[in-house]
Amino acid sequence: MRRRDLLAAAGIAALPRIARAARDRDAKLKAALDSLARLDTPEAKLKRLAGFDPSQLSPSARIDLDTVRAGLEVDARLVARFPIGRLGRTPYTVSPTAGAWRDAGKGKDDAALAQDIAKESEGIRADAAHGVILPLPLLDKTLASIRAVAARAGDPVAPRLGEQAALLAGLRARAPAEPGVGHFPGGTDYFALLLERHYVAYIAPAEAHRIFAEKAHELTARADTVLRRLGYAEGGVGARISAAFQDPRFLYSDDDAGRDRAMADMNARLDKVRPRLPALFGPLPPQCLNVAARRMPAEEEATGRQGYRVVPTPAMSGSYFVDLKRIRARPSWTLGAVAHHELLPGHMIQLPIEAESAPHPLRIDYAPAFAEGWAVYAEQRMADDGAFAGDDRALLGHLHWLLFRIGRGLVDTGVRLGQDSLVQTSDKLAALQGEAIYFAPMAQDIERICIEPAIRAAEALTWLGLARLGAAAKAQSPGTLRNFHRKVLANGRKRFAMIA
Repeated sequence: MRRRDLLAAAGIAALPRIARAARDRDAKLKAALDSLARLDTPEAKLKRLAGFDPSQLSPSARIDLDTVRAGLEVDARLVARFPIGRLGRTPYTVSPTAGAWRDAGKGKDDAALAQDIAKESEGIRADAAHGVILPLPLLDKTLASIRAVAARAGDPVAPRLGEQAALLAGLRARAPAEPGVGHFPGGTDYFALLLERHYVAYIAPAEAHRIFAEKAHELTARADTVLRRLGYAEGGVGARISAAFQDPRFLYSDDDAGRDRAMADMNARLDKVRPRLPALFGPLPPQCLNVAARRMPAEEEATGRQGYRVVPTPAMSGSYFVDLKRIRARPSWTLGAVAHHELLPGHMIQLPIEAESAPHPLRIDYAPAFAEGWAVYAEQRMADDGAFAGDDRALLGHLHWLLFRIGRGLVDTGVRLGQDSLVQTSDKLAALQGEAIYFAPMAQDIERICIEPAIRAAEALTWLGLARLGAAAKAQSPGTLRNFHRKVLANGRKRFAMIA
């Protein structure tokens, strides 16, 4: 046998051993990532990961390591400068949507719950010492909720809740009247760090706000053009969108027939785009295409449950269960964009591909904006590919959703930078998008954005960044765009800096 043949045979024989070694390295990284929860500081966690060489890992494990390291580095800076609130989430230890008080009466051990409440009270004191206090409207809402829960609780939970309520009441005089991290020392820097953590690439908050304002202007101009073609010519864009929502010709009947028709319309749109997807996204796992819009079970719909997804697997079809409790508030022309966002080519392409790569939960935690950013981008990509061609109503529905997404980014950056009050924010959103998105009443959405800084801005930046890169790829050739999509989706979510 020739030497070349001997070397080839030896290489083939070594493949199983090399594969085992690679699996072992991936398993060691997973074990290390699993162990991070037992360590107290970001620095200690980074030290635990210091010995891993990304080049020796599988592509998915490499992304896990890269993403978690980048997130921990931001966490280390957050802890050093801003030891406040819930790390990586919110500057507030307790709020209307977070806190141990929400677990009262839900089966948790009372002694453990009382300890958690007491610990959070210490966190509220520490936050206040750094100048971080819930803005007055949110403080009052939290205080009322805690008092209501305390009235129903027994020992030892009720006394701890009473103490927490008294603590919050004592902070009212110091609470800012308006939300925004600009109300505490270094707050703008805090927001920038959170934005870097969620977007996983640095951008100055003021620059993000400028980008959002420019996009809002562009989308408003496009919506104005479509509205005029549809005969809505008087008043601002928001007011005209609201008027379009009231046209009875496009409202489903509030009965089984109306709900069945809504599902049929969404699924017909999916059937229309399925054959076009390989040309845009390359070969897809079969389960990605095995999805449908479905009615929510009546008992779930009656409770007001929001729409939810069941991600497909090789053995099970996928579904988006649509919330149609208030079906008269969902004109037919609004649901086409939902089909592309929630199903194809949005979440139901990205999430199944990601599931196959088995990302570590910490990667998902440190890249939270990717999935939503992809789904908005995918919806826009279908519009650019002609999915709404010849159907101005459906195009208006798509633009309304994009105005909602960019409005969230504007709220996030505008409120945080201290540019807008709550009243001004509500007025601006109403002028921008007119009608609230079905699942997100404006007041509720603004409140959530105020409590959780940077996440909505990060989602919008991810969408706009993907759109910018996708447009550049498309300008080269259809094949370049297809390869771009395959690389973005391969092995699941990743840092935007890695994509760029």
